[in-house]
Amino acid sequence: MARISQLALAACLALSALHADAFTAVPSQTYVSTRHQPLFLSSTEATGSSLKRLPDSAVELTLHVPAAATSAAYDKVLSEVAKKVSIPGFRKGAKIPPQVLENAWSKNGGKRGLKTMAINELVGELIETALKEEHELEPIGQPSLVTSAEQLADTFTPGEELDLTVKCDVWPEIQFKQVEGQDKPYSGLKGSYKRKPFNQERFDAAMRDLLERYVKLEQYDDASHALTTGDACKVNMAGYMATADGEKGEPLPNAASGDDVEVVLGEGRYMEGLVEGLEGGKVGETVTVKVRFPDALKNKDLAGKDAIFDVEILSASRRTLPEVTDEFANEVREGLTAESLKDELRKAVDSQDAQEYMGVRNAALGKALSDIIDVDVPDTLVTNQAREKYALMMTDMRDSGMADEDIKQLINPENFIKYKDIQKDDIVRDFKISMAVDEIARLENIQVPAYQVEEQIQSLKDQAAKEGQSTEGLDDEQMRRKVESTLERRMVYDLLAEVAELEVEYVNDDEFDEDLLEKLAQESLEREQVAAAEQASEEGKQQDEVVATAAVVDEEATAVAEEDVAVIEEEAASVEEEVVVAEEEIEPVKSEETTASTEESETIASPEPEEIDASRYEGMDQEEKAFNILKDLGMIELHADPDSPDFDASIYAEEEEED
Repeated sequence: MARISQLALAACLALSALHADAFTAVPSQTYVSTRHQPLFLSSTEATGSSLKRLPDSAVELTLHVPAAATSAAYDKVLSEVAKKVSIPGFRKGAKIPPQVLENAWSKNGGKRGLKTMAINELVGELIETALKEEHELEPIGQPSLVTSAEQLADTFTPGEELDLTVKCDVWPEIQFKQVEGQDKPYSGLKGSYKRKPFNQERFDAAMRDLLERYVKLEQYDDASHALTTGDACKVNMAGYMATADGEKGEPLPNAASGDDVEVVLGEGRYMEGLVEGLEGGKVGETVTVKVRFPDALKNKDLAGKDAIFDVEILSASRRTLPEVTDEFANEVREGLTAESLKDELRKAVDSQDAQEYMGVRNAALGKALSDIIDVDVPDTLVTNQAREKYALMMTDMRDSGMADEDIKQLINPENFIKYKDIQKDDIVRDFKISMAVDEIARLENIQVPAYQVEEQIQSLKDQAAKEGQSTEGLDDEQMRRKVESTLERRMVYDLLAEVAELEVEYVNDDEFDEDLLEKLAQESLEREQVAAAEQASEEGKQQDEVVATAAVVDEEATAVAEEDVAVIEEEAASVEEEVVVAEEEIEPVKSEETTASTEESETIASPEPEEIDASRYEGMDQEEKAFNILKDLGMIELHADPDSPDFDASIYAEEEEED
């Protein structure tokens, strides 16, 4: 097995750090209903079905199939077979007597094989329709017969009634727990997270800038008043480059000089030396001021250079900044009070910093949200998501240098089952949060404006072009759905944050765990990506692609969440194929009662996996958790630390000699 660094292996996994307790399955319930459903456009007899709820959002459906429907299904199979076989004396596709077709099909099971095909035809034709239209359920994955089609064929007679019982996962229903004192259960969510302190200096500067816009000027009557800090004056300025000996040189360009220029005597407002040179000056005087242009000046001919100005003082005024009162706030915008003005300014100043901690905030909200919802998560969804994570992990291992042959050796049922067991709690929690967020968006009628979606899609394409990536072949509609889903979820989290009771612990820079911030922010993005993929399953389709890294670049808030569907699909395609093969080996037999022929066809017996206690990974950081998971799955070799005093180099010398 190839040797891979611990850091590279840690990068293979995108695992969530938060865990949720297992949730209780919905109690078993039975529903009975009747409907009229034509089969193959030839039967109008009534079919009835009964539904039994099972744990983990599974159901057991028993469908009573009328005699005319079983006859129609068998006739359809005979018609299809007649197009495939060649029988002397009959043209292909001609009407052939059933007995002749049954004999011609002997190599494929004869009449029993044809009846098996008819039963599968009935399942495909009736089960999904019964679940959707009769019971208003959305099936996930393929239904499996409780008694196999081969066994049913032994007693099935076309033209007679038949009862079919199948098991199937269905899209789960969500229920919010009642929260005392809250009209809406998702209001007042409690949680906590850490972030850097509020930037009071930036707030004070923003408030000063606002007050400066409403400053009042009062001209001094006393011409002998000496200018001081805080005053304003109007001046004529004539500038010259300074020579090496500090004398006036060539005149400065007109852009660097000027007449009737307003100058406010305040620190840091102008080039170094101007304000200091004007202090003490009086109206009518011309003072000589030595200055130095800023190094960052756009005009590189002047940047960092010394200059001399002759400044004629034309007038002097007292500047008075307004106080922050209700009257002043109303002048800024009608209806504002002093307090609401400060609140709005505080939010505006903090928006950039707050965006940096959006991931940890959303993680806290998600954890609280998962505690107030009841939902059964189908095993089909858990398996699909685990499969995609497993495929991505294998792809990352290839990127880290592992050979394809070594990777293929890791892809087996036992490893996958262990990996799925480890990941299950995280997948279930993320799915619960995803469903809750989608439901809140529906209840609150949250919709993303179309122009925002288009702006973000264009930002994605611009980003890809900037990085030299081609956008040809990207599915615009798929990208649009995922971008819209991501933005919608952000709007839901913002809504939840407004009505939540979150405790924010402000931590100084030297105390704040930057790695934790980055990890939780990444996990928040991964949950959005998983949620977008799960939403596609709501239409009853299995997820058939690796969840791509999604990116939505929000220019106003500098939020980042990037999607690159094409690249991930291209890199993971071959590896995912191996995972699907392994998963198919793991899938349970579609019937609980298998025939002898079924047992003979079973070529792979999945070994009983060694149980792994996922709780032992709690408290580990991302890198340590990833490393230990891979170690427990037997995917890495442990080697002694060469820097350790106990390191025995002779062992590795012997290994190299053997190689």
